[in-house]
Amino acid sequence: MTPSRSGRVRIYLGRRGPRRRPRRPGRRIVAAFALGVAAGTVLLLLPVATVAPGGAGPLQALFTATSALCVTGLTVVDTATYWSTFGQVTILALIQIGGFGVMTLASLLGLLITRRLGLGNRLLAATETKSIGLGSIRTVLLGVLRISLTVEVITAAILTVRFATTYDFPWPKALWYGVFHAISAFNNAGFSLFSDNLIGFATDAWICLPIAFAVIIGGLGFPVILELLRRRRRGWSAHTRLTLTMTAILLVGGTLFVTIAEWNNPGTLGAFDPAGKTLAGFFQAVMPRTAGFNSVNPGEMNTGTLLGVDVLMFIGGGSASTAGGIKVGTFAVLLLVIVAELRGDPDANLYDRRLRTSTIRQALSVALLSVAAVVSATLGIAMTTPYTLDQVLYEAVSAFATVGLTTGITPHLHTGQQLVLVLLMFAGRLGPVTFASALVLRERQRLFRRPEGRPLIG
Repeated sequence: MTPSRSGRVRIYLGRRGPRRRPRRPGRRIVAAFALGVAAGTVLLLLPVATVAPGGAGPLQALFTATSALCVTGLTVVDTATYWSTFGQVTILALIQIGGFGVMTLASLLGLLITRRLGLGNRLLAATETKSIGLGSIRTVLLGVLRISLTVEVITAAILTVRFATTYDFPWPKALWYGVFHAISAFNNAGFSLFSDNLIGFATDAWICLPIAFAVIIGGLGFPVILELLRRRRRGWSAHTRLTLTMTAILLVGGTLFVTIAEWNNPGTLGAFDPAGKTLAGFFQAVMPRTAGFNSVNPGEMNTGTLLGVDVLMFIGGGSASTAGGIKVGTFAVLLLVIVAELRGDPDANLYDRRLRTSTIRQALSVALLSVAAVVSATLGIAMTTPYTLDQVLYEAVSAFATVGLTTGITPHLHTGQQLVLVLLMFAGRLGPVTFASALVLRERQRLFRRPEGRPLIG
């Protein structure tokens, strides 16, 4: 209490300090990746980055830098012949930074979300996501780094020996090619130092299988990999079980679909023997998980096969992984909701847990916004290009899901259309992660609820 000049007593009930602005980690992530794209573009614009004198054009540099940092793999120029060793090393560095950054940032966002919850929800989240729920930032960083280097070194060693002993590459060249493709595979990038990607190795299991398994491991996500290394099957969280189950279903189903659909196609699998067809079919089923390597020409695939691959690409891989797409967790939640509705169940259940309404809303939001992005880009490109709808849709989904597979039309699109793909790659790489985390962090409790409304459905 203090007296005023008029003699009255003023009572100060206290005042809050300056209001803090809410933290928005999504904006910082987007800004960091935008800065990385800008830096990569500047490096690729240097004359030393290309084989031909004069350097790359601004669009070629921007497109390649975005594709590398977003671990996509779409290209407008041939990586093997257009870029010099300096340019290829720059691309490889962007791939490694992009893959490591995505796994780390997604894991740290999960950690941030857990710590922003109340005590009861924190304990529940820690139970459901044991790998990163209450861990430390240092553990996440070192864990991602250790797992990345281990898988990349093993894959590079196998590829190096194969290139040197079977294809007579000099050992320095074999090592460089082994390292490049190992890093590109684990980070689900799909960049290759061969002009025809991996078509020349379509029936070589010692090349295709190590790359495929590196892609699968990278697509599982750091939380799942760490939990598999730490715990036995009985201790797996619901997230890990769901990711592994959906991954197995999509790999087996995708292999059967592609192999059967393309079995007699002379432009793809038809030229191989049964063993070669099976290997190539499996490889082409793995790559739509957002890797982008191809051992057959996607441009020669049947229209129905392209549409099936579009679905695989759109679903993508696991959360907090190097894969893109809407993620298998989102897709599984939507499936569980449909199953519950068809059965007439009041709740959608995952194993022995009931899915929260907020989780269902978040999955629907991510999926529908992703569909909107792909459809909008497809319409914009299809209305201004002579290419067919299945080709344009394939490129758009590949860009948004950060896959990198192409029917061969991307280099022939005009500047505006290629810029649309650049935006799709950037949005597809960061959009689902940052948007989903933003939805969770914005979640709040209301003290009232409005009366129910029941509009007609169907």
